[in-house]
Amino acid sequence: MIGRRSWSVALASLFILSTAQGGWAATAQEQLKGAIDRVVTTLDSPALKGEGKAAERRTAVRKIANEIFDFGEIARRSLGRYWQPLSDAQRSEFVGLFSDLLERSYISKIELYGGEKIVYSGERVDGDLATVSTKIITKNATEIPVDYRLFRRGDRWLIYDVNIEGISLVSNYRTQFNKIIQTSGYNTLVDRMKTKQAEFLEENAPKKKAQN
Repeated sequence: MIGRRSWSVALASLFILSTAQGGWAATAQEQLKGAIDRVVTTLDSPALKGEGKAAERRTAVRKIANEIFDFGEIARRSLGRYWQPLSDAQRSEFVGLFSDLLERSYISKIELYGGEKIVYSGERVDGDLATVSTKIITKNATEIPVDYRLFRRGDRWLIYDVNIEGISLVSNYRTQFNKIIQTSGYNTLVDRMKTKQAEFLEENAPKKKAQN
């Protein structure tokens, strides 16, 4: 069982990532490590500090997430065997909903990142697939193992799954999605995702109004 704090710290690190500079044919581990350094520098920028800048910080991080994560691949793997029967329109709708909810659910976790140390344990490459093993060392010296699974597209490495303390993010979602579909059907899953999306929008609406 993964503790809530472990998930928060580990998932925060997921979004402290960016793409490599154009033409930089770096390894998967080099891209992750270099990106973490760049984004942490961005988060430390005085221009993005303070509660009043929260929306700007999250927008910037969300843009980075869209560049390093292949949300379409994550969505397909998370839906598993239920992906194949879907029409192109249904697939597009599901990827859009899933991507938005995944980002909104975890994008705020980046603010829990408080300088925890990240140790890189090496990478395993098999053709166009790679696994980068890391450990997050918390301030109380707790070690959280996090493995990033990526595939290569040109000179870029894109994340398609993350394994946190032995539990796959994709597998975790697949279990939840399968249970809902088997019990109530695919349309019910989509309806629940839309409801959750609407809840996120309602939660953010007062904040935006207050800032105006």
